[in-house]
Amino acid sequence: LQQMELLDVFSYNSTISACEKGGQWQRALGLFVALQHNELLPNVISYTSTIRACEKGGQWQLALGLFVALQQMKLLPDIISFNSTINACEKGGQLQRALGLLVDFTPG
Repeated sequence: LQQMELLDVFSYNSTISACEKGGQWQRALGLFVALQHNELLPNVISYTSTIRACEKGGQWQLALGLFVALQQMKLLPDIISFNSTINACEKGGQLQRALGLLVDFTPG
């Protein structure tokens, strides 16, 4: 059963990543929510792919919220999630928030 759960998370992650690459941030976010509704725990890849989708969709608030949630879940952000969140803030004209992340971030 535990192996099946991992396959499910991997399946969600792959699909979220495909949505991110296709510029479908709303679908990526919907899949991220569905993953949790199905009582699966998102991992760093789940968060990172969804953050990247939000970044590409110009959704800096969502990207930042996901980055904060990632840390609250006691998961260690990777350089991709960090850079994507910084880029989302920058694209959204949130330079101070981007600089704040830079100052506060300790890579995993």
